[in-house]
Amino acid sequence: MKQYTRFLLPLLFLFALVQALSQAQQKPQFLPVSKVVDGDTFWLINAKGQEEKIRLIGVNTPEVRNTGRTKIEYFGKESSDFAKRILMGKKVRLEYDIQRQDRYRRTLAYVYLEDGTFFNALLVKEGYAQVATYPPNVKYETLFLKLQQNARAKHKGLWMPDGKE
Repeated sequence: MKQYTRFLLPLLFLFALVQALSQAQQKPQFLPVSKVVDGDTFWLINAKGQEEKIRLIGVNTPEVRNTGRTKIEYFGKESSDFAKRILMGKKVRLEYDIQRQDRYRRTLAYVYLEDGTFFNALLVKEGYAQVATYPPNVKYETLFLKLQQNARAKHKGLWMPDGKE
């Protein structure tokens, strides 16, 4: 029996390694969006078939409703409507940074549409979100700051003078 164990354990290890490598080489997984809460939070159906709440990393959109201590903010409805228009009925791919969940147990992610659009960046670029990075999740901070600066210079979205285009 000991003789078989000497060969069986390395063989099992090799099998596990091959499985892990083949999974790493698979195409990116796109998951369907099931509900958009507001501009920076939505739900999707994960690979296990369960709903999962996603919070976008690096951006913050204005509040769309009064809840507890938070109050409705300027441009919240527009930001939420934009997110709904872009995400509903679509599939997305998630990219993670250092921290995978926040204190509210939401999954923290950078989000990509099937056509390659980087959704977090699009929100900032079009003026629907402000940069809000919290270490250690700062992978795209420089990009987001540059996009925000351009949106402000072009008076897009949140940055429109007196709320007028």
